[in-house]
Amino acid sequence: MTVNSRPARPARPVILGQNQYGKAENRVVKITRDGATHHIKDLNVSVSLSGDMDEVHYSGSNANVLPTDTTKNTVYAFAKEHGIESAEQFGIHLARHFVTSQEPIRTARIRIEEYAWERIEASDAETGHSFVRKGQEVRLTQITYDGSSWEVISGLKDLVVMNSTDSEFWGYAKDKYTTLKEAYDRILATEVSGRWRFNWTDDEQRVPDWETSYEQTKKHMLQAFAETYSLSLQQTLYQMGARIIDNRGEIDEVRFSLPNKHHFLVDLEPFGLKNDNEVYFAADRPYGLIEATVLRDGCEARIPVDLTNL
Repeated sequence: MTVNSRPARPARPVILGQNQYGKAENRVVKITRDGATHHIKDLNVSVSLSGDMDEVHYSGSNANVLPTDTTKNTVYAFAKEHGIESAEQFGIHLARHFVTSQEPIRTARIRIEEYAWERIEASDAETGHSFVRKGQEVRLTQITYDGSSWEVISGLKDLVVMNSTDSEFWGYAKDKYTTLKEAYDRILATEVSGRWRFNWTDDEQRVPDWETSYEQTKKHMLQAFAETYSLSLQQTLYQMGARIIDNRGEIDEVRFSLPNKHHFLVDLEPFGLKNDNEVYFAADRPYGLIEATVLRDGCEARIPVDLTNL
């Protein structure tokens, strides 16, 4: 075998399975300057491509491989050429480009995290160019395109919410290892990780207003959390998902992963003090983890059960 020859494809009965490649976590910040008033879009974009990629694995031939450095450059170029109207629309532009411009690429998946900023109010007025990073949540979207149909799954993570009352937990199954006391007035707190799937799947359909959809979906989710007298975190989760499905016709499926951020009453009796639901110990672990999908009737669940894979 000469120095430059490629190794032969293995003769043993071993075949290549699912594969993909791309450039992960491309950080792009787009400033739109409207006179003295500026607008920020701050994204973390990951590109994943799949298709006719057998030979690069079997023989090392890169003939069908678009370099990951090229996908990175495309993200920044598209921020200039197309702007960033929304995370979803930006992901759609990218996915369409990779599938339609490169014949070996059959499917493109674009995952985006969006970090929100708000304007800083100066002493006399709101400035047009000064911002503080919002800390409530990270907005998410995943765009998948196979050349003919779309799948858009959006959502959020790291949104911490709490009800300081209107929550109980009692009447549960017990065995010899059960020590938890029943609670008739407790704190209910969780860190919301949620995803919702849109029923927009092809270019013939009317495209949702992505920004309005996100704002309204979050509003209905939070209202349901606040307005549900909770007998279990599962009940609250269902009400959050049902409120979204009932009010947002563009969404067919919602999945939540809700860790129960436990707050335990501190025993103050050794100090001669009565703790009347006032002083709590906030435990970070272990925690109960409540997860479920809420669907529009007649629809099929497609959001992965494990949200860490989304």
